Amino acid sequence: MRSHLLNDLTAEHYRRSVTEGVERVAAKLATTERPFTGVTVDALAPRIDEIDLDQPLHDTTAVLDELEEVYLRDAVYFHHPRYLAHLNCPVVIPAVLGETVLSAVNSSLDTWDQSAGGTLIERRLIDWTAARIGLGPSADGVFTSGGSQSNLQALLLAREEAKPGPDGWEEGASLARLRVFASEVSHFSVKKSAKLLGLGPDSVVSVPVDHDKRMQTVALAHELERCEKDGLVPMAVVATAGTTDFGSIDPLPEIAELCAQYGAWMHVDAAYGCGLLVSPSRRDLLDGIERADSVTVDYHKSFFQPVSSSAVLVRDAATLRHATYHAEYLNPRRMVQERIPNQVDKSLQTTRRFDALKLWMTLRTMGADGLGQLFDEVCDLAREGWELLAADSRFDVVVEPSLSTLVFRHIPAAVTDPGEIDRANLYARKALFASGDAVVAGTKVGGRHYLKFTLLNPETTVADIAAVLDLIAGHAEQYLGESLDRAS
Repeated sequence: MRSHLLNDLTAEHYRRSVTEGVERVAAKLATTERPFTGVTVDALAPRIDEIDLDQPLHDTTAVLDELEEVYLRDAVYFHHPRYLAHLNCPVVIPAVLGETVLSAVNSSLDTWDQSAGGTLIERRLIDWTAARIGLGPSADGVFTSGGSQSNLQALLLAREEAKPGPDGWEEGASLARLRVFASEVSHFSVKKSAKLLGLGPDSVVSVPVDHDKRMQTVALAHELERCEKDGLVPMAVVATAGTTDFGSIDPLPEIAELCAQYGAWMHVDAAYGCGLLVSPSRRDLLDGIERADSVTVDYHKSFFQPVSSSAVLVRDAATLRHATYHAEYLNPRRMVQERIPNQVDKSLQTTRRFDALKLWMTLRTMGADGLGQLFDEVCDLAREGWELLAADSRFDVVVEPSLSTLVFRHIPAAVTDPGEIDRANLYARKALFASGDAVVAGTKVGGRHYLKFTLLNPETTVADIAAVLDLIAGHAEQYLGESLDRAS
């Protein structure tokens, strides 16, 4: 079995195996005609369940043949131009090359003696991102598994910074006084993080949004004033730069002013909108982000990186101490005095992949402007898609896009019952997914069911959008026709 260990004796075996796997994936990508096959859980699950994991195949080719049957054939392919659902991007080749390298070398980015150059590359990318944000010379940060972890760590720091006095406060009643303010369309991880941090069920205050789905700063000011009047502590305000459902960007400068006035930590969740940091034409949409105390970025969304690749950035590097624990076997305190750079001192994770390498390879190959141009393309496409929807009487579109998301629903000409319209849109999404012709997402707006295009593929065209809209309308009308037949 040692023949399967990657080392100097098996380098050729490694080369052959990886090449065969790459060729399989390349062939699949080249011949995929639809984003999904439409396979059902009931059809796929038995095929996987019947595989005896205690009986290996002993042959890479046979394993890849089996993988074709249980995964590659029925995978949802984000690179396809009619995958329009969630915040999943097609990935750039330099990043995939980086993934290949980091998986084989398998560095762990917790301590210097496990990663050396990897530690310095990650730190350099954190400095680069912080500079793009404009956080200043004392900024720092660390790579994370994704936006949810980044938000959790940011709110952990905010909680600790909110503690009064040198000795802080006791758990329980004092923690119950903390309040986090986020818009009603902010990411669910804000509430989840509050629960994980031991805050009370009323700790997250939902702030109304305006017609464009941006946080209403007048409402935020009112909530902050009420918080202070009630003797509560405004722990943090979470501003969103690219909401999951609408791509909306909260008014960052105004929120920064209110945070300064009330002494609240300002966190900007830019997991989606971080692509604007490299945009040649839209960077101004993030004006005000430079005043944040912490920022979440997801390179695996609008930087076209493979999952996972995220980071949390902070204005003041000293605040990262709240995530620091020392273990004699790993990162003893003396290493700080010896100036040994251990990334575990900043991270919620211990063992951690060298995900920064993917972004490094991308920037060194394509450059920041190259990435920004790709993100600008999908934002331009969303604008064209919105114009298409706004001119089509079959659909109701919610807001003009700030980034690359469109939320809409089919409105039948002959049906006025809102519940029936909801059911028609739900049916259309399910039927479209089952056909495999396209994949779209769904959400609720005002309690009603809507559909969603998240456009992150520069290869998607207006013609693709028009074709998918026709498919949606066709499925919805089919449902309504069948519903009328059943009722008659």
